[in-house]
Amino acid sequence: MGPLEGLRVVELAAIGPAPFACMMLADLGADVVRVDRADGRRSFPDWHVVLDRGRRSLALDLKDPRGVAELLSLVETADVLVEGFRPGVAERLGIGPGDCRARNPALVYARMTGWGQEGPLAREPGHDINYLALTGALHAIGRAGGPPVPPVNLLGDFGGGGMLLVVGVLAALREREASGLGQTVDASIVDGVGAMLGMLVGMAGSGQWSHERGTNLLDGGAPFYRCYECADGRHMAVGALEERFYTALLDGLGLDPGSLPDRDDTANWPVLQKLFEECFARYDRDTWTARFAGTEACATPVLTVEEAASHPHHRARGSGPTAPAPRFSRTPPGPQRAESGWGRPSAASFRRTSPEKTREVGHDDFVGARPVRGDGGGEAEGTGGGWYAGRRVGRRLGQGPHR
Repeated sequence: MGPLEGLRVVELAAIGPAPFACMMLADLGADVVRVDRADGRRSFPDWHVVLDRGRRSLALDLKDPRGVAELLSLVETADVLVEGFRPGVAERLGIGPGDCRARNPALVYARMTGWGQEGPLAREPGHDINYLALTGALHAIGRAGGPPVPPVNLLGDFGGGGMLLVVGVLAALREREASGLGQTVDASIVDGVGAMLGMLVGMAGSGQWSHERGTNLLDGGAPFYRCYECADGRHMAVGALEERFYTALLDGLGLDPGSLPDRDDTANWPVLQKLFEECFARYDRDTWTARFAGTEACATPVLTVEEAASHPHHRARGSGPTAPAPRFSRTPPGPQRAESGWGRPSAASFRRTSPEKTREVGHDDFVGARPVRGDGGGEAEGTGGGWYAGRRVGRRLGQGPHR
């Protein structure tokens, strides 16, 4: 079930953006087959327990010609291939865009990297923090007088990386409906994060954003848009930007608006911040949560991931890291397909064949099963992953495959 049902994706296993994006595809109904290293090795396997859900896997040694041949056989009936190697690695392995589209001209070949396929840094290693640093995004995050603070790896790997490739692949699939041809999608984290900086650039150009961290409207500089520590050491998040929300905030804090300095004058921000800090320090977080409940103060508790799982709003909606998103009115995603209940994939089982012609592949069927080193696996790490979905040549998404 789901809006992507019938789409076929071959995912070359990577870390970060690739499994995240392919998780989304699988959640929304795509048939995703992940090609793992033949020796079973993978960096940070425990980190990907959630991200790896909902797809089958096949171990291939891509340094062995037999493994390459099996992968190209899968590609013949796939909609999309996703890879996150450093530029040039896939070509050296014989599985680059030209190799794959020689077998399937309609294939969308999706590439996820940190720096992009071209440019002086294209072949250099890097991680989320490095990509953010060179876009200008990292410089903008942090407290006044302190160093830049990395926003975990949410902004680069997932926001500017995996999500960007989703858009690129879907656009390529839409174009293929008219042309009947696939193309290469080059998605890089620096490109994606750069695009996300558009509003910040606009604010800076109009004189409404300073390069001094922690002094601006949306970076914790404004006393009405920041987090405050409560009596129990936990925190409340305040986002009272509009006047009516600010009025509700002051009411909840027990403050008289007429006795306070003008919040629109940034010179008054330190005074207001100190006053708000003193107020929030009087009670614990849960007391403040109850006080602001049902108001328009835009004041919410800062929850841990564990606490968020039990929040009434998330429970009512069924939201969270294990829930498919976004939501669809006519084609909602079906129940998660447990990997333990799936047959091991092969080129035969990936094709649209009758059940009696579909073989299940066990460990002994893994092609070229010997340790993979160098280009076959390790170079994917530290560059970002790739991802995503769907194929139709001159047809609507969700109909039968070309060939």
